[in-house]
Amino acid sequence: MRLRLIGLVFGLCLPLAASATPIYRGTDAQGNVIFTDRPLPGAERVELPPVTVVPSRKLQLSEPSREADRDRMRREETAPLPPFMPYTTFRITSPGDGETLPTGYAGNVRVELNIEPELRRDNRVRLLVDDRVSQTARHTSTFMLTNLERGEHELRAELLDTNGEVRHLSAPVTLYVQRASVNLPQNPNNPSHRLSQVSPR
Repeated sequence: MRLRLIGLVFGLCLPLAASATPIYRGTDAQGNVIFTDRPLPGAERVELPPVTVVPSRKLQLSEPSREADRDRMRREETAPLPPFMPYTTFRITSPGDGETLPTGYAGNVRVELNIEPELRRDNRVRLLVDDRVSQTARHTSTFMLTNLERGEHELRAELLDTNGEVRHLSAPVTLYVQRASVNLPQNPNNPSHRLSQVSPR
């Protein structure tokens, strides 16, 4: 307890020493050593070494440093791209080959690709449906197809390099789409259904 008290007093006294305030050491009625800035009876003055106080400074990024960071970012963006390296994996993972899209999906399906290593920033992917370009080339591995007609469809993906040349072609994925027949009376696309909704004049 006494050691903690002494350490606490010294810790409190250091700022006082820095301002040249005299410190006295004495004992209280219980015989405990105490330190005070008042000259109590029987107390002796303690000479403490001067304490050097260095004010803290906030680290500020100088304008030249900011400019250097901006220059580095510009160099990275305009740096020549490395030569094209083939991807180890380039395939459609969803939907699966031979999968059937139920009627309730209304011909809408999400197409996902597995590309390894990660797609480079200068490469693009293009989606084909029945050998026709369905989605323009984009930097993505996910596409959304909407309103596919009922029946069988073949999905493939192409990977294009910086010059727009096809470097990879995924294996075909067959998708079967189920949709309500237009000839069904309850189908809103049935011409007779539309006519029945028209009120007579």
